[in-house]
Amino acid sequence: MSQEPRRRIFVLDTNVLMHDPTAIFRFDEHDIFLPMVVLEELDAGKKGMSESARNVRQVSRFVDELVQGADKHRIDSGIELPGEHHLNGSSNSRPGRLFFQTRLSQPLLPDTLPGHRADNTILEYCLSLQEQHPEAQVTLVSKDINLRIKATIIGVHAEDYFNDKTLDDLDLLFSGSSPLPPDFWEAHSQEMDSWQEQGRTFYRVKGPEAAGWVPNQFIFNEHTDDFEAVVRKVDGDTAVMELVHQYRGERNSVWGITARNREQNFALNLLMDPAIDFISILGPAGTGKTLLTLAAGLAQTLEKNRYREIIMTRVTVPLGEDIGFLPGTEEEKMEPWMGALMDNLEVLTQSDEGGDWGRAATQDLLRNRIKIRSLNFMRGRTFLNRYIILDEAQNLTPKQMKALITRAGPGTKVVCLGNVAQIDTPYLTETTSGLTYVVNRFRGWDHSGHVTLMRGERSRLADHASEHL
Repeated sequence: MSQEPRRRIFVLDTNVLMHDPTAIFRFDEHDIFLPMVVLEELDAGKKGMSESARNVRQVSRFVDELVQGADKHRIDSGIELPGEHHLNGSSNSRPGRLFFQTRLSQPLLPDTLPGHRADNTILEYCLSLQEQHPEAQVTLVSKDINLRIKATIIGVHAEDYFNDKTLDDLDLLFSGSSPLPPDFWEAHSQEMDSWQEQGRTFYRVKGPEAAGWVPNQFIFNEHTDDFEAVVRKVDGDTAVMELVHQYRGERNSVWGITARNREQNFALNLLMDPAIDFISILGPAGTGKTLLTLAAGLAQTLEKNRYREIIMTRVTVPLGEDIGFLPGTEEEKMEPWMGALMDNLEVLTQSDEGGDWGRAATQDLLRNRIKIRSLNFMRGRTFLNRYIILDEAQNLTPKQMKALITRAGPGTKVVCLGNVAQIDTPYLTETTSGLTYVVNRFRGWDHSGHVTLMRGERSRLADHASEHL
């Protein structure tokens, strides 16, 4: 006879609910216990316009809906949860229940952990539940690493909250390009067609290798630069590829900028393609994310008149201590955060034509066509024929990312830039970042593309620092 799996009880910390208001519905058939101190902390955090305050208010609404009409007996016996596992009626197992702490816990903590602190009160409640339910495994779920460490020390099983992760491992994240196997041409040459159309070269390939590709994925020969193509269409095990446009030479530069490596060339192909509405570019510092994006934006805004203006925004998370409130208008307040924009504009406008007067006129022209906007005022807006750059997008939550991308109207291109190794927002990790989320969700859409830049092109000093510091 197979042994029945051990019943599990989950105790949720406040930060889990502040991070994901739907967390109480994501534990399938398992029971959830909410300590009274968690409700107290939720009450203290409900005021304000921050993302966490909005999440707290949503949690309170969920709990209010669950307890409406319930008497004391029903609350004590647990309120049935409409979890995802049971919404479609596919499961025969008992639904999970939500329990509240209705009586004081016995003082079971060590003397070194007094119970008057909120975290220690939660630990005390977990120990009390272990005594009341010896047949079950009590698990504390928290985003707080130190609380999980303390729980483990006193004998309480603790876990991080995993349901918000887009990927199990960052190594599984789509890179946007893939090398061809060494025997690719020999294996696929018999069922391959090639033709030219409007000056562009296309290939039709059939085979198991092609079945794993997605639209706008780049394909290349790893050890040579003689073949670089982008997948245009995938139908079963048949794919259509197009040779990429080369932006490496001065003749094919974009606003005076040329691609210095293969990945930069791929990025410029996406940025200059009018059929691509959404682009995500990942890469460490110095790989050219902002420079390439700005150059492509200026070329398409000022030369081709494809877009009315360039809008640039980013999350205002400081690297060090906050310097306080900044004076001036919205644009003036955002200028200190847009140092990357200014640095790259300096590179793009360093021409000596016309002397100081010419440079000043160029700067005025660019300032009229490049707008710096704050994320705080994006809700409710619609951008028509705009080139939108979301810088430092790794600090955005999936919810914020959705709110921003849905601002795009007809004719608008959205470019997300970031480095998931430089996340400054609390409770966000490489696998839960909004940037990772959109890369994974937009994969395979005909009008989106992604590139991961690998090689730094800033300076030999920066490259050495990146490798050895």
